[in-house]
This record gives sequence, structure tokens and C-alpha cells, in this order.
Amino acid sequence: MDRSAVTQWVAGYERLWRTPGTGGLADLFLPDATYLPSPWAQPLEGLDAIARFWDAERDGADEAFTMSSDVVAVEGETAVVRVVVEYGAPDSSPWRDLWVLRFGEDGRCSSFEEWPFAPGQPDGH
Repeated sequence: MDRSAVTQWVAGYERLWRTPGTGGLADLFLPDATYLPSPWAQPLEGLDAIARFWDAERDGADEAFTMSSDVVAVEGETAVVRVVVEYGAPDSSPWRDLWVLRFGEDGRCSSFEEWPFAPGQPDGH
């Protein structure tokens, strides 16, 4: 993997999040991929589990949000990406995320780990 490939993968992730249904998940994730939506969650395993999670988490393909990202690091098949998501009304909530991604040889994600942060969230102090 390189920065360009990771940037393209992240764009595909956003595009799919904005698309009705979850049929395109196999283009982004390996069949046995794991998906960890927070460091405290149980990992989801496989495309069916990821699809159920996406269906439960999204308001729909027309959900109002903006997303920007910056590839922080790429080493071998592992990448770290900083993601900023600003949701529109009625939520109007900003999120700052770190994604730790591991990729298979074909460029699809084998492991997705998300570290989400929101305003007002305890910071440990």
C-alpha cells in the first residue's frame, strides 16, 4: 500500500457510505475482514456483520455530513488515517477519528479499527 492507494480506499469508503445499501462492501473489505467501531467494542467479523452495523449506524444514504481525511502513515500493509466528520442537522455533531487499517494483497481492507472522539467525551483527565 501507498498513500495514494489508501486515499483512494478512504474515498471509496465515503462514497459507499453515501450510497443506498451495502452491496459494495465486498469492493472495500475482504470477506473475513474485522471491523472494530471503537477500541472498547467487540470486533465485527465478516461482510454480513459489517453490513448489519452499517445499516444500523447510518441514517441513510442522504445523511447530511462532510468528511475530510489525511493519511498520517503507511507502513507495509498498515495505514493510519485522521478523519474529520461534521454531521448536519439535526445532530450537528463533529467527530474526529483515527482509523488503523490493514490491507490484503488486493488492496481490500482486512482489518478496520476506529478510534472515534466527540466533543464532551471524557478525555481521561
